[in-house]
Amino acid sequence: MITALAGGVGAAKFLSGLVKIIPEEELTVIVNTGDDIELYGLHISPDLDIITYTLAGIVDEEKGWGIRGDTFHCLEMLRKYGYETWFNLGDRDLATHIHRTFLLKNGLKLSQVTREICRSLGLKANIIPMTDDRVETWIETDAGLMHFQEYLVKRGAGGRVLGVKYVGAEDANPAEGVIDAIFNSNLVIVCPSNPIVSIGTILSIRDVREALRRSGARKVAISPIVSGAPLKGPADKLMAGLGLEVSAYSVAYLYRDFLNTFILDQADEKERDRIERLGIKVVSTNTIMRTLDDKIRLAKTIIKEST
Repeated sequence: MITALAGGVGAAKFLSGLVKIIPEEELTVIVNTGDDIELYGLHISPDLDIITYTLAGIVDEEKGWGIRGDTFHCLEMLRKYGYETWFNLGDRDLATHIHRTFLLKNGLKLSQVTREICRSLGLKANIIPMTDDRVETWIETDAGLMHFQEYLVKRGAGGRVLGVKYVGAEDANPAEGVIDAIFNSNLVIVCPSNPIVSIGTILSIRDVREALRRSGARKVAISPIVSGAPLKGPADKLMAGLGLEVSAYSVAYLYRDFLNTFILDQADEKERDRIERLGIKVVSTNTIMRTLDDKIRLAKTIIKEST
């Protein structure tokens, strides 16, 4: 069994390669829900949706989010009614959020709703939100405190980051199956996701980090930072705002208490010695996933280094 900790696009790319070389039913994915937001009365779970749409083969790969070939007529009409429409939601995508919100309002937990969505989309992998409790990532900037989605999408990650808050995390419990998956797996993979607002949010949930320390599974992380910059997203601005050097080393440092192996892009070979001094094995390879072959090759590298 393999468990992955996942955020959005980078994780989805990697997982789409991983399921080509392992049986999908042997995979559990623990997904960040700190990005979740309520819009138009609907519960939106961006990272859960990117992962499920990708593994279901319906994601819009050019955008990196949403459903391929989707239309935006509903959003256009909402705009005419005076709503802010800075968060793009396609018409078929909206059906997912309507379905999720309906089930939540009828008493189901987010983890139960996620299982139902995965079943409907034909997925065999076990996808679990990090928690069923309300946790939101908020970014403190020089323009004020704001939800992560407002910072990222509405404001285009503009402004100087002063801090990051995981609102509600101190009272949140892991969703059912999260801790068991970590303990019962042979391998735990930390996907190439934002270490602050994707993986960091998962690690902020009670008992998750301790479970990773105590689990007998091999723990491997893939660097989302290549040549001092993220391949996608604002990880550099967030890391710098928290006083961290924007480097692969800093990512390994954040996971140093539980990690066995760190997958480093070959462009960052110079980081090897510093990371190995943390007591972490380093494997250098090409981590940039432009094609399906790239994704499969990276997945094979991780499986090989974990046996």
